[in-house]
Amino acid sequence: MALILYAEDDPIMGEIVRAALGKAGHVVGVVGDGKAALASLRFRRPALLILDMNMPGVGGAEVLDYVRRDPDLYDLSVLILTARQSASDEEITLRAGATDYLKKPVDPDKLAVTVDMILMRDEARRG
Repeated sequence: MALILYAEDDPIMGEIVRAALGKAGHVVGVVGDGKAALASLRFRRPALLILDMNMPGVGGAEVLDYVRRDPDLYDLSVLILTARQSASDEEITLRAGATDYLKKPVDPDKLAVTVDMILMRDEARRG
């Protein structure tokens, strides 16, 4: 079981992700925007951060940039889950430091498998 933070401005998508990952044994906190995600990260570090790129105010790219520059968070795995469909968006985001990238709509089983793979890699890396 892992604690996962998901920043998503669509409450229905938030519930879909919470249900899919809850079924896989994880606890998911959902926040509605990047500002709330940053506040949550300062309060408690999750095992994984999932970001939507298109949020009002502070967007996913800004949160990712903050995480990668913060000495306490730089090694946190970040999964991008977004409606952006272009290959260039994916390439830019991965170069900016995202761990992985999934496009919406996402199959809940594929999401759970991707999350579990990221968490297993992190566990193996910590050793």
